Amino acid sequence: MKYISINKLHKINNIKNIKNKIIKIYGWVKTIRYSKINIFFIDLKDGSSIKPIQIILKKKYIKKNKKIYKIKTGWSIKIKGKIKINKNNNKKEIHIIKIKILGKINKQKKYPISPKYHSLEYLRKNLHLRSRTYVIESIIKIRNTLIYYLHKYFQKKNFYLITTPIITSLDTEGSSKMFEIKNKNFFNKKSYLTVSGQLNLETYACSLSKVYNIGPIFRAENSNTNKHLAEFLMLETEIVLAKINKIIKISKNMLSYCIKNIIKKNNEDLEFLFKYTKIKKNDYLFNLINKKFIKIKYNKIIKILKKKEKIFKENIIWGMDISSEIETYLTQKYFKLPIIIINYPKKIKPFYMKLNKDNKTVSCMDIILPNVGEIIGGSERENNIKLLDINMKKKNIKKKKYWWYRDLRKYGTIPHSGFGLGIERLLMYITNIKNIRDVIPFPRYPKYINF
Repeated sequence: MKYISINKLHKINNIKNIKNKIIKIYGWVKTIRYSKINIFFIDLKDGSSIKPIQIILKKKYIKKNKKIYKIKTGWSIKIKGKIKINKNNNKKEIHIIKIKILGKINKQKKYPISPKYHSLEYLRKNLHLRSRTYVIESIIKIRNTLIYYLHKYFQKKNFYLITTPIITSLDTEGSSKMFEIKNKNFFNKKSYLTVSGQLNLETYACSLSKVYNIGPIFRAENSNTNKHLAEFLMLETEIVLAKINKIIKISKNMLSYCIKNIIKKNNEDLEFLFKYTKIKKNDYLFNLINKKFIKIKYNKIIKILKKKEKIFKENIIWGMDISSEIETYLTQKYFKLPIIIINYPKKIKPFYMKLNKDNKTVSCMDIILPNVGEIIGGSERENNIKLLDINMKKKNIKKKKYWWYRDLRKYGTIPHSGFGLGIERLLMYITNIKNIRDVIPFPRYPKYINF
């Protein structure tokens, strides 16, 4: 007899056919209660559903198996039992025929994940056990669905998956703080953990036309904000003959596709998180599904901010970067919607972005969401080698180190564009979780790498 998952058990609708059917299940004890008439009630979970199944141990069975009294929260068990329907609430429950203890907990009082409420800050101190809570379980299931449908979206659109290297000798952005690998003799030159796979991805775009990657990237900025990690997951894509409007359209369609499927597949997990984070409506998700974005040029943003300059800590000048404070104001107070800012000044953007005709701005875009900030950044790539070289010189980037990237512009160059999506930041938006450290299985940030 095979084990049946609790999720599959919940989804069986034809009650008449399953009543009194004998099944086998396993899982971890979420809660255990004892009644005055000596009946045990166990809520069992196996990770397949946010809803546990109730296990009933009656008097006759308990008398023969005194070890039942020892079972506590967190113990793992497997059982054989009959499916019954509770007359009071019409829910399925399992009446024990046989039970076996698989894993006990030593020193129960010291078990960190008791049935009571635990804050996310507390759970971060117990990363190895926090997946046993409903809140982390729900987040990780949504994360799984998101990554699955990101892959599915690009595979359906005939993109090729390219696994770009984690170890690199180059800084993609040209001015990033990178983690250096100390074993210099191994590669005979300085090497680092990558901040982006974009440059490598471009090499394959220039022969396969449409490519993407999902992989870890690393940033060594000493930042302790709730939106930054030292290691996180990035989706990156490069598309030949695509201009800025094309990658904006792909970005919006991709977000809509993934959110629709998450709502469909993870509805129970979302409902739990809405209650946990005290949200009454999920209208903010439908803004992404319905592609409700405000598209606006950087120049116009500066004009808007100038009129409200007194409310900001920094001086509003053309050429400034868009800070978190400004992102919050624009998305939560001024527009009250996700925004897409295009055509930033060339001096604040990386060397590889294509110069606009005004010779002041580059053809780029950032998608910024309320409560989260920037989740997608993209641009047309500069395919004119002379302009690329000029830009590299202005930004003090050595051409020799980027010889192979320049070769793409020398040998059969072709216009192309691309963008990167910060997966954890998007997850923050979907789940309404405020700290990025809670939407990744094992967060890494300054002074913290305990697991």
